[in-house]
Amino acid sequence: MIQLFTRDVVLSVRSGGGFGLALAFFLIVVVLMPFALGPDQFVLAKIAPGLLWLGALLACLLSSDRIFGMDYEDGTLELLATSPLPLESVYLAKSAAHWLTTGLPLSLAAPVFGLLLNLNLKVGGVLCLSLLLGTPALSLIGSFGATLTLGVRRGGLLLSLLVLPLYIPTLIFGALAVNAAALGKALDGSLLSILAISLGAIAVLPFFSAMALRANLQ
Repeated sequence: MIQLFTRDVVLSVRSGGGFGLALAFFLIVVVLMPFALGPDQFVLAKIAPGLLWLGALLACLLSSDRIFGMDYEDGTLELLATSPLPLESVYLAKSAAHWLTTGLPLSLAAPVFGLLLNLNLKVGGVLCLSLLLGTPALSLIGSFGATLTLGVRRGGLLLSLLVLPLYIPTLIFGALAVNAAALGKALDGSLLSILAISLGAIAVLPFFSAMALRANLQ
């Protein structure tokens, strides 16, 4: 499992498909938004929490179809299915690699990008924490969607349609946490809700994803 995780991390960093593309997409969203909304700093600061969370969510989704897609095309996934490693562990290893190369960089970059939207550093810290708690759920749900769309032509569009509704609770609580920090309100409930979603995804999705992989590999 550790070797599979390391392999996926190395491949992602070398190819830039997950590591660089997600960050570039996130930066483009943040840079272009002031041009669309105007230079009003108050307006930008007000919408920054939701916008940054939405940008990170879409950036995670952008590379989700690559989690299993390349291994499915070259036959590696079939070899993994016949190995002693359970498919649940394969799913967790690949999801963890996706989070490390996509979710973690996005979480750390978000406060810096937030400065472009007039987000102060204190609120940026809460944004970073909420993303650190929530992006594991995004990677796990995205990986689950990828197992359902294996072998489907133009599966990226179908993956988005399947996954985006499942992302909504994480997006809502993430934006609520950052907005609460901006207004000086208590945010423990929102952060705990995000953590609960991530832990629930870790507990439940490996089993459903393994079932989907077995069905698609038969």
